[in-house]
Amino acid sequence: MRDQRLPTSPGFWRSAVRGPWFTSVLGVVLLAGITVLFVTGLVSYASYNPDLSPVNDTTPDKGILGFYLFSWPTSPHWLYRFTQGVHVTLGLTLIPVLLAKLWSVVPKLFTLPPARSVAHALERISLLLLVGGALFEFTTGVLNIQLDYVFPGSFYPLHFYGAWVFFAAFVAHALLKLPTAVRTLRGRREESELVSPRPGPPTVSRRGALWFVGGGSLLLFATSAGRNFDQPLRATALLAPHGWADPGSGPGGFQINKTAAYAHITTAETSEDTWRLVVTGRTGTVRLGRAELARLPLHSSALPIACVEGWSTGDQWWRGVRLRDLAALVGHDGRPPDVFVESLQRHGAFRKAALRANQVADPRSLLALYANGEDLTLDHGYPARIIVPAAPGVLNTKWVARMTFGNLG
Repeated sequence: MRDQRLPTSPGFWRSAVRGPWFTSVLGVVLLAGITVLFVTGLVSYASYNPDLSPVNDTTPDKGILGFYLFSWPTSPHWLYRFTQGVHVTLGLTLIPVLLAKLWSVVPKLFTLPPARSVAHALERISLLLLVGGALFEFTTGVLNIQLDYVFPGSFYPLHFYGAWVFFAAFVAHALLKLPTAVRTLRGRREESELVSPRPGPPTVSRRGALWFVGGGSLLLFATSAGRNFDQPLRATALLAPHGWADPGSGPGGFQINKTAAYAHITTAETSEDTWRLVVTGRTGTVRLGRAELARLPLHSSALPIACVEGWSTGDQWWRGVRLRDLAALVGHDGRPPDVFVESLQRHGAFRKAALRANQVADPRSLLALYANGEDLTLDHGYPARIIVPAAPGVLNTKWVARMTFGNLG
């Protein structure tokens, strides 16, 4: 008999809740939920058009892992708002389910001997990778949406490569355990090392424990989903940095991530006398002040801003010059090419961005000068910013200084 005080002993784990049925229910929920998380995560990566230009991609040497990439569309205009909202909100909602699942199988991490057969060894390896990958992905994801960049390196490659490791282990584990889970849920009793040989007095039933887990998930959903909507629903997003906080009133009263002060943008370099937009293309270069841009044909678009952290604004009313009209100014009539956009911001991620030709050609894609009937505020990108339907927020460059059509550097 092993010492019952050691975690390697089955008798150490005495909860009467643990068992194949409880674990199987949680596993099936995670099977569906994590699959959606993985797919929407890949979609989020594709939305950056990472194969267009190195400035759009902070995950070098992705190789075969970029096999699925495609040109990101501009319709529907709320596409990224929806897919990234699902990704982040679902990830938060699944946290109680994930923690309960890890708790339910923790005795297996201490099982001796470490491997009884090849199949058992593969299961143990997949379990270790699964647990480590799950904790890493969910932790970095939560830190990112809270804007706490305490992890080493860039969030994007860490989360991207971690997702592939985690999902590979997840698929291997699902293939090994799904038949058992299905049999358990169909009512077939099977021997399981998850059942304690000397369970303690039950304090809650297994169904009660599931209700508790479900209640935790519902609470996280209710206190985070509102970040994808306007007031008053946004006020319910108590756990989101861009949720309950009031962004102010007036035409510029909608959420931002990066303020002018953070980006070291000053009024001196954005004034009418100082700022000029440099546009380069097939026929050369033109320089336009804000007043000159305002005299060009102006168009309006109702578009949201949606960010990788899972928050978004409602549709704001933007007015400015179409990107395809700017391309025509420098010799790109008809079908405009890709464009390389540079900001006045000198340091930090995504101060430069590349947009695909289909994004440039969309009539709703603007170099915006106005938002909601007024001049852009400095924090929202004055004197001019990019706004493109369905694009991640970081590609909607603020404080635009230069646009180069047809040459992505």
